[in-house]
Amino acid sequence: QAQLVESGGGLVQAGGSLRLSCAASGFTFRTAAMAWFRQAPGKEREFVAGITWSGDTSFPADSVKGRFTISKDNSKNTVYLQMNSLKPEDTAVYYCAGHRREYYTGSFFDLDAMRYWGKGTLVTVSS
Repeated sequence: QAQLVESGGGLVQAGGSLRLSCAASGFTFRTAAMAWFRQAPGKEREFVAGITWSGDTSFPADSVKGRFTISKDNSKNTVYLQMNSLKPEDTAVYYCAGHRREYYTGSFFDLDAMRYWGKGTLVTVSS
């Protein structure tokens, strides 16, 4: 059974950094495009960043471009989200997700395009 487990969330001051990890099991991670989403209190879940199955191309959302970096380590079945220059508006539960299509190299990471979901990790940025 497919499983995604996020870790690395916590409380950080504005301007600080965190690195989130997502460990995958139960499916062929090597061929899966992956993404991070987030959901703030009272808001809809939104796309943060996606990465192709090979890990050679990433697609950050405009709101995090230049601050967040997604990466994928196929040897460790893990996807990461490095978050720098954090802002209070980055406060949310962050979710890891796996794409429905194998060997996906495109930039479409809509909610409905994702097949596997983790349970999330909370990131709180204080001002």
